[in-house]
Amino acid sequence: MDDLTAVRELAADVPPPTDEARSAARARLHCAVVQEGRPGALLSRRLMFRVAVAGTATAAVAGGVVVATRDERDADSPRMATLSAAELLHRAADRTRADSAGLPIPRNDQYLYTKTYISRTYVEGGRRRTWTDESWTSVDGSKPSRRQEYGKVHHDPPLGEHEVMWPPTEYTALAEWPTDPDELLDRLRMGGRGDDRTAFMNAVQFFVVPRVMPPGLEAASFEAVARIPGIRIDRGVVDALGRQAIAVSYPESDFAFLFDTKTYAYLGLNVDGGTGEMVDGRMKLRDRYHELRARQETGVVDRIGQRP
Repeated sequence: MDDLTAVRELAADVPPPTDEARSAARARLHCAVVQEGRPGALLSRRLMFRVAVAGTATAAVAGGVVVATRDERDADSPRMATLSAAELLHRAADRTRADSAGLPIPRNDQYLYTKTYISRTYVEGGRRRTWTDESWTSVDGSKPSRRQEYGKVHHDPPLGEHEVMWPPTEYTALAEWPTDPDELLDRLRMGGRGDDRTAFMNAVQFFVVPRVMPPGLEAASFEAVARIPGIRIDRGVVDALGRQAIAVSYPESDFAFLFDTKTYAYLGLNVDGGTGEMVDGRMKLRDRYHELRARQETGVVDRIGQRP
């Protein structure tokens, strides 16, 4: 009996896999590629068979043999406890694709509206500060934008009159970015000039500064991060609005993505920071803090001051 026949017989009595099962199987496949030591390369025949069997078994569990109730899908359930960082990111990608399906492409003369709630707690003394920031970012960068940062309002001139950020914020520039996760990961690694930590930090920058994300780019960014070896998952996290969350981070990074434990929707960022100063030629942080940034609302509007 050959390998493919074995897989077909194994799957013969299994109900069709759910979207959740497909996401989990796809994530295991990518994890296997990394473990094989040749990210992006073709898998060996034996490894492909092993992953196929694992994917079929996942489909059997999610497809009908074991049915998880809504209450079981929280951070303390066995299924959530075994969820890997890569699996979570693929489910988050599926969620953002579903949420953005059918949304109209913004016009160049419009603005991206964002509302972000920020909670910062200082390590020394436990002092806490909060802000609710609202920003209106020109879609194509041709108009002035109004950006609020920690309560302070900034009137940004049109792009071309100031330093352009990377990754870019204007829609037309981002629309040229790849939505294939492997190609996007290479772009986030800056074509090989950066390492995995650089790629993770560049992916974070998509969400630190407000920008209009073209169709598929946000989902692809999560799938690209899922391909970074070493990413880790932290459970039992609460975001700035008190929502139960799961964090995905990279070792020695001060940022982490936060996702809803039930829907896998992107919630915001977890940030560890401080005020920097140069001491003996090295950057030293003082007034260290732990910050939670929650994405409350986004939308496309016609003018500054308008809300969705």
